[in-house]
Amino acid sequence: MDMVRTKDLLENFTLTLVAGEDGLHREIITSDISRPGIEMTGFFEYYPKERLQLIGKTEMAYFLSLSDEQRKDRAERLCTDITPGIVISRGMDIPESMIEAANKSGVPILQSPRKTTRVISRLTNYLEAKYAPSTAVHGVLVDVYGVGVLITGQSGVGKSETALELVKRGHRLVADDSVEIRQEDYDSLIGNSPPLIEHLLEIRGLGIINVMTLFGAGSVRNYKKISLIMNLELWDEKKQYDRLGLEEETMKIMDVHVPKLIVPVRPGRNLAVIIEVAAMNFRLKRMGVNAAEEFSDRLTKMIEQEKDGLE
Repeated sequence: MDMVRTKDLLENFTLTLVAGEDGLHREIITSDISRPGIEMTGFFEYYPKERLQLIGKTEMAYFLSLSDEQRKDRAERLCTDITPGIVISRGMDIPESMIEAANKSGVPILQSPRKTTRVISRLTNYLEAKYAPSTAVHGVLVDVYGVGVLITGQSGVGKSETALELVKRGHRLVADDSVEIRQEDYDSLIGNSPPLIEHLLEIRGLGIINVMTLFGAGSVRNYKKISLIMNLELWDEKKQYDRLGLEEETMKIMDVHVPKLIVPVRPGRNLAVIIEVAAMNFRLKRMGVNAAEEFSDRLTKMIEQEKDGLE
């Protein structure tokens, strides 16, 4: 998980430092952003001082309606020793009492020319991405027809070779060998490659190849949402594999259950084509078309008709 400091906001957004330069090193420990409206009235009992504070037009209008003594009191209580910063939206002028309190306590005041809703939306998205739960799995992530397919399996089963074939067929590589995954929202997993091995593919007997150099910039992606898991395993004669596709198995990664298909590997099977079809079939299911269920319904109707004919 990345550590975010107040100075990172200055580098990534159109913000201007107005006061509290000494506190730019402060760490932002949560993605939650507070709008201190009730605090402006003097009620600080539940003040979330560890959060980034955002003051919009409404909060500023109330602050300016206060007396000089009340302004000084509110500003000093807003600027605590752990408050990472105060963002003022709409490019509003900042009262001198707030600047003095910020400089005294070392709380950075950042001014934004954007509207309040736009500022809080962009800051929240940025912090949510930085503080999203993350993990890493062994596998290959490929974008196949717009579907993020995570190819897993034991070492040597042919994951990288399958990914190479998919890239040759026009699909895009995201990560090979190690896939870093972060959870965004409640049901979204975003995968990317570690910077050290980005755009690289390891093929046994051939070595490491740079996919972007060989196949062009259109053959790679920096990140992709994981929608389907294809687990490759060596063919086991004693194991019963799903032949209809009615069984829906999932794999849990952090808090998200991702659809999972088990593909047995044996000589003569074109895994790249199988994964392509699996991705297209997954898209069809999202659109409400399920070939396995349609076949099952047809079979059920035929059996019922046969029974009626015998009766």
